[in-house]
Amino acid sequence: MDVIPWEYSTRSLKHSADAQRLNREYNMISVFRLCTVIACLLFLYFYFRSDNFLLIIASIACAGLFVYFMKRHVVVAAGRKMSETLARINSDEITFLGGGNIHYDDGNEYSNPSHPYSYDLDVFGSQSMFRYLNRTGTWIGKDHLARRMLTLLPADAIRLNQEAVKELKGKIDFRQQILARAIISEDSKKSYDILTGWAEEKNGQMPQPLIYFSYLSPLLLAISFTVYMYNGSSLAGYASGLLFFLNLAVLKSQITRIRRELAGAEKIHVVIRQHGLIIRDIENEPFKSRLLVSLQEKLSRKPATVSNDIKRLSVLFSGLDSIYGGLASMLVNGLFLYHVHILRSLLEWKKNHGLHVREWLDVTGEMEATGSIANFAFNNPLFVFPKINSGLKLEFKDLGHPLIRTEKRVVNDLSYDEPFIILTGSNMSGKSTFLRTIGINMVLGGAGAPVCATDADIHPLPVLVSMRTNDSLGDSESYFFAEVKRLKGIMDMLSKTVCFVILDEILKGTNSDDKRTGTLAVIKKIIHHGGIGAIATHDLEICRITGEYPGKLVNKCFEVEIIKDELYFDYKLRDGVCRNKSATFLMKKMKII
Repeated sequence: MDVIPWEYSTRSLKHSADAQRLNREYNMISVFRLCTVIACLLFLYFYFRSDNFLLIIASIACAGLFVYFMKRHVVVAAGRKMSETLARINSDEITFLGGGNIHYDDGNEYSNPSHPYSYDLDVFGSQSMFRYLNRTGTWIGKDHLARRMLTLLPADAIRLNQEAVKELKGKIDFRQQILARAIISEDSKKSYDILTGWAEEKNGQMPQPLIYFSYLSPLLLAISFTVYMYNGSSLAGYASGLLFFLNLAVLKSQITRIRRELAGAEKIHVVIRQHGLIIRDIENEPFKSRLLVSLQEKLSRKPATVSNDIKRLSVLFSGLDSIYGGLASMLVNGLFLYHVHILRSLLEWKKNHGLHVREWLDVTGEMEATGSIANFAFNNPLFVFPKINSGLKLEFKDLGHPLIRTEKRVVNDLSYDEPFIILTGSNMSGKSTFLRTIGINMVLGGAGAPVCATDADIHPLPVLVSMRTNDSLGDSESYFFAEVKRLKGIMDMLSKTVCFVILDEILKGTNSDDKRTGTLAVIKKIIHHGGIGAIATHDLEICRITGEYPGKLVNKCFEVEIIKDELYFDYKLRDGVCRNKSATFLMKKMKII
């Protein structure tokens, strides 16, 4: 890694100190809250013994203080959780920079052997590019980042993403605040599907007579109860009791609908609230790059704000969720038809805003994905954003694999003066790693991310790879046939557009002559379609074909040396065909032969 860990260490210490301070305040408020309850009860006790009206006032004041401390308790608890999460985020980055593992999702569910490159280039999985990049906490954020790694953006979109990543690279506190809120949400695909499914479901509004009743009945109950308390009228008392139980009966008539609205959505208000806070952060942050400004504009709703709308939805779901609150729920519904009002407001919210929810969540997901790439850029300040061209130019200076640590990384210059490379070298000389190096940097460049090089100029192209083909027992498919199918897919794509092709020792499942003939035919077909890329092979006879295609094919190699009876690999790319061999030497050294 190239970044100095103190950037994260300073933040980790600050947020840890904030968490400790808030924890002390949290404990103090707990004590004060208990004291106000005791004081309230004592004042009531002495009031009933002395009939002093001032004691009632004192008791009410204590009750007010208790409510204040309850609200403050919630605010401080949320602040403490935020500070703890921010401290952990920075501590994780320090661990990561030191070569340790951190808890972010590796995206393994997106791994697909049928994808043109993701499986072969280790885009997903435990030791993958995605895990290296991923700094998302919501499912939609992770999904946006995965799709960014799986899809080649148009050239203009790449430039816009580069511009946005460069801006977010310097907004460390903003990025980490978004990530912390996302982590706290404990979001998942299930909660995302429940929320968007609920928002887009059309199930009508509450009947108008029921709305009138929900206002009229509590009002009549309040009037009759006041009359009863004032003059002790038994009729007023009877009416109050009747209205109370009538309200409960009305609630019961709506309980099925309430359960339908809540189906699977218990506690989802926490997820919604955190999304609302993320949206508020995005609304309030000043941006300059065109992509980030356009995301912000998607949240522009005058005079209200999307964050307030989302906050309102969280409150409504929280309120509806409290219907299972036992005696307290019975009391507030008997008196005020509380959950009927919440249901009406929730249905009204869905009618007004439901169809926008998916778009709003997409904004948070896109911001998380862009923030992840910005974190990658920040952690690797020596990586560069490639210049984007449209002339099929591909040049890299000091090109290396981003997953190899700086102190172990060997870099090479690469310029595609000839569009296709035949790469030779002995086993363990670095051919496959180099092919993956080119491939993963082409993917990063096509996603608007910086690449592991000191200079780069690329024409973004679809990446097609055949390096790690598996047989499929479920489909009764042999390794060889699976590889042939992959090659067929590559040729089909090449017939439609120029692509960047990476092949590693193809046709391993057949005899030497057949393999050579087939490999030569594949190379000729790639040249015919104007493909760009590289193929690695151990068969030096294949290298002779470069003479037939001057200016289109070139031989490159990795060499191995034997120094003091030991194999030495420098992993440096050279012109020409590999001459040295290692297999026989290694087997003799290990006394196999």
